[in-house]
Amino acid sequence: MLLLIEIAIVVLAFAVGLGSVPIPFDEQVRIIADRFFGIHSEYAANAATILITIRMPRAFLAFLVGGGLAVAGVVTQSILQNPLASSYTLGVSSGAALGAAIMTVCETSIPFLGVFLLPTGGFAGGLISVLFVMALAKRIDHGLSSHTVVLIGMIVSMFANAIITLLSILFVKHEHQILSWTMGSFNGKRWYHVGILFVAVLLSMILTLLKNKELDALSFGDDHASTLGVDVSKVKMHQLILSSLLTGVSVCFTGTIGFVDLIAPHVSRKLIGATHKWMLPVSFLIGGMLMTVADLVARTVLAPREIPVGAVTALIGAPFFMYIYFGKGAKNVG
Repeated sequence: MLLLIEIAIVVLAFAVGLGSVPIPFDEQVRIIADRFFGIHSEYAANAATILITIRMPRAFLAFLVGGGLAVAGVVTQSILQNPLASSYTLGVSSGAALGAAIMTVCETSIPFLGVFLLPTGGFAGGLISVLFVMALAKRIDHGLSSHTVVLIGMIVSMFANAIITLLSILFVKHEHQILSWTMGSFNGKRWYHVGILFVAVLLSMILTLLKNKELDALSFGDDHASTLGVDVSKVKMHQLILSSLLTGVSVCFTGTIGFVDLIAPHVSRKLIGATHKWMLPVSFLIGGMLMTVADLVARTVLAPREIPVGAVTALIGAPFFMYIYFGKGAKNVG
């Protein structure tokens, strides 16, 4: 954990330092010391503006999104006992994007929600999607086999993406914003986005960690968990809601970004084992670093042009998905 935290700090330092205007680490320290702690020192004013208002919120948001999606992936894989389950493969991400898109094209205004309006729409869309997937899968296959759940999730995801595309055609003035959700981007994000997501991630992480023993039991199957006194249905529903919250808030700000919630849990299991007390925070750190690096690649490799971060994660995640499905992980699927 300590090593991963140190690596995460280094990754974030690189993320905020690299770009069209390089900002060395020592200058980053001087700027942060002055702006946040009142310790005055010399630094370039334009570098401070770039660091504080553009790169830091973008890097921190990428880290929180990656970490939140990773935690959602851990929860989903545990309660479904499925190594291929994630908010992306179950259609939660696409459902959350659809919920946010509907809020946008309808130009919905709910004063008391304020900046929480889009996160609420994303959360509702993600939750409806996962509940629909689970209900339909149970109707088709009472045993809820892994193949059935993943297949229906992918179908729901494609259907939601088709509706999003249709909305972008019908509502031209919102076309750019809607299509950006289908590709994923951290461009133009500000500190209030970071604040909202930080609260959502912190709350979900605490509530999930409080159920770490129940998640350990569910990893071995519903029958095993029931014999240990776990209220399986109640725990599953609570954890699916938390998973949808994390995914919905992330997607409505940044768009659909896949595979991080699939990769991070598998890597953390290799490093730390399957005990959720440690697996959840480790997955959060790994997912956060993976997303931060993906965003760094997205905005620097073809600078000044920017690659959608969803494309970068897909280049890594698609082969990883195939490895799990057809390779060593195949024996655990189904």
